[in-house]
Amino acid sequence: MIIYIDGKFYPEEEAKISVFDHGLLYGDGVFEGIRAYEGRVFKLEEHLARLEDSAKAILLKLPWSRDEIREAVLETCQRNKIQSGYLRLVVTRGKGYLGLSPDRCKKPTLIIIATDLELYPEKYYREGLKVVTGATWRQSPASLDPGIKSLNYLNNILAKIEGQQAGAQEVILLNSQGLVSECSGDNIFFLRNGVLVTPKLSSGALNGITRTTVLEIAREAGWETREDDVRRYDLFTCEEMFLTGTGAEIVPVVEVDGRIVGDGKPGKKTSDLMKRYRKLVTTTGTKIPA
Repeated sequence: MIIYIDGKFYPEEEAKISVFDHGLLYGDGVFEGIRAYEGRVFKLEEHLARLEDSAKAILLKLPWSRDEIREAVLETCQRNKIQSGYLRLVVTRGKGYLGLSPDRCKKPTLIIIATDLELYPEKYYREGLKVVTGATWRQSPASLDPGIKSLNYLNNILAKIEGQQAGAQEVILLNSQGLVSECSGDNIFFLRNGVLVTPKLSSGALNGITRTTVLEIAREAGWETREDDVRRYDLFTCEEMFLTGTGAEIVPVVEVDGRIVGDGKPGKKTSDLMKRYRKLVTTTGTKIPA
């Protein structure tokens, strides 16, 4: 694996950053997870725009232009011979010192990794996931806005551990009002009375690129969609349920907190969306130069 760091490419075993990097010491930075399909990087511009927004929100000035970052992403794909795979784009505050203040971080660090990814084994796309509600709340937007895709994912990791200990593949995070926010690494969708529903962004959910894409696909197909306040009860009584994310894509859910969703199998509309999504990602995107 060839890793990009600050304009240079390194073999995986030689790819290093300073132990004084604020990204390592404090999770001070932002990132994007991006997918490539059949020689194209899907929604690259949307991911780069969100990266810029996240950086601006934490007062991290990017010294590279959008064009420079795009070219670095594509060259990393080339060097790793990636036609279909996963890209992790990371920007840290850079090398500083052991204090919280970032005033000694003179230059951000840009890291790009291109590799394969299997977030869930194939059987879960055929048979569906089991999910549970965690005791860990989604951190308040007043403390860290969910629109910022920051390197500090400890809230999500603690929730993920809870789910694993309960024997589930994913875990639902509630906000301080007891409303459904999202899962530890994915957005949540469900169908109830024929309407496709997902939690409002104000609930603490990330404005996922896949989330937005699924809403667009569903609306183009003539489905009624809604972003709403969501209670656990809504998930317990829904007809179909699935999760979305760049890594997960669209993965069905067949059990939530011990309640069977629908007939216990991935729903027909979920399967239809999965096919529509697969067609879109394999036919659109920014081409990786040969």
